[in-house]
Amino acid sequence: MNKIVTIGRQFGSGGYTIGKMLAERLGVTCYDKELLNLAAKESGLAAEVVETHDEKPINSFFYSLVVDNSVSRGINNYVDLPLNQRVFLAQFETIQNIAKKESCVIIGRCADYALADFPDVTNIFICANLSDRVKRIAKRFDVSDDKAMEMITKNDKKRSSYYNYYSDKKWGVANTYDLTLNSSNLTPESAVELILSFLKARDEKRDDILHV
Repeated sequence: MNKIVTIGRQFGSGGYTIGKMLAERLGVTCYDKELLNLAAKESGLAAEVVETHDEKPINSFFYSLVVDNSVSRGINNYVDLPLNQRVFLAQFETIQNIAKKESCVIIGRCADYALADFPDVTNIFICANLSDRVKRIAKRFDVSDDKAMEMITKNDKKRSSYYNYYSDKKWGVANTYDLTLNSSNLTPESAVELILSFLKARDEKRDDILHV
């Protein structure tokens, strides 16, 4: 059985860094932007189109369409849908295909929703104090604090809107996930160690349940 860890993250929380380090410790692949190329290849959509529409929300009509038909029909049966809807479905199916083939870490892109029916998935959310996020983004992109705040607001809104269209849960709300971490209280290395401890404890509990 493949073990999958999905990571949702606030913009500027260091979620990508933690996810990458976690994958290295687990000896598995970390999928982030790599999903875009795979989705483009499997769906036949242009890579530029997939990237342009990445993690952008769509209308609620498509939510029910995906739930009812995505697995059974596939991307090629939706050639008449708007591009952003086809891109979502392409990523949705690519995430499921990856999970069927290998253990991995998947960052963002509603992966926890796409894998809701898979048996061994752990969903994690990384947040951080706003002041720390502003400092991180300002340094990373060499912008002012005001510009960093603008980028954080924009990206968080985009991610939450995208997630909330498809899930019956809420982006960033603790009970949506198996584990929520505030990276302001931890180094990336400590965050990874905590996640590994959680994964081990969760496996032990599952083993106990199986042997009852």
